Amino acid sequence: MIECVANVSEGRNAAVIEAIAAALRSTRARLLDIHVDPDHHRSVWTTAGEGRDVESAAMVLARECVERVDLRRHAGVHPRMGALDVLPFVPLFGSSMEECVAVARRAGARIAEELRVPVYLYGEAASAPTRRSLHQIRGRGLPSLERRMLEERFLPDFGPPTLHPTAGATAVGARGPLVAYNVRLATDEVSVAQRIASAVRGSRGGLRGVLALGFPLETSGCAQVSMNLIGPDMPRVLDVFRRVAELARACGTAAVGSELVGLAPNAALAGATRCNILLDDEPAEHALETRLAEVNRP
Repeated sequence: MIECVANVSEGRNAAVIEAIAAALRSTRARLLDIHVDPDHHRSVWTTAGEGRDVESAAMVLARECVERVDLRRHAGVHPRMGALDVLPFVPLFGSSMEECVAVARRAGARIAEELRVPVYLYGEAASAPTRRSLHQIRGRGLPSLERRMLEERFLPDFGPPTLHPTAGATAVGARGPLVAYNVRLATDEVSVAQRIASAVRGSRGGLRGVLALGFPLETSGCAQVSMNLIGPDMPRVLDVFRRVAELARACGTAAVGSELVGLAPNAALAGATRCNILLDDEPAEHALETRLAEVNRP
């Protein structure tokens, strides 16, 4: 079984989101979860199944994105480079990273050929060490990528050497588990969220396996610390919340709520309750193993 966690640059148009959902439900892959965020103007789509089924579902999703999402009219706080922004494949039970790499490269080639969208391979599927991380490819977003595409050394792995006029470019890759977790603060000062993000970030001596950014949330009028928890030493969500809350107090504010984006392995949710991490819903609703068992039940 392989998981695909697609990030789409649409989080506000309900009709577009429902059309994508209907298209995915018509495939043989299992649609496990949809997370929609209007501030980030982004949605996260989690599907799972056998390799060929997940690849086919990814192509259905890519076609819907190219047809329905126009980046020329897109504005959100999250950096993005494409209508179908990121398309990672993750090994689950009985599958290997090598299989996910093969699926990623086939899907990337098909997206470029059939939809004329330039594709960059990242993660374990990357064609060069300088393209392993999304940040190395996407930079600060679409304008940054467009400038770098003028350099021969930064041409896409598949497809045309210029951005698709409405769909931009897509990063397709293979990776291990990742937990997307956000904490809201009792302040609207983005600089405070950015300061906390810098302190909690693993590369800056914070928590190992944590990537973090600070964003404003217009709908709730507060700032957010937005994080990805990655790698074999991925910390528990509970430990991350406690550290962010501690840093928030040191900055004269407080952590007032949190959210999980999509699904997470049980190990990352250990010890977390709705109360002790101020979660918007129950942690059990985000357990990957539970969701897989539910969709596989006869």
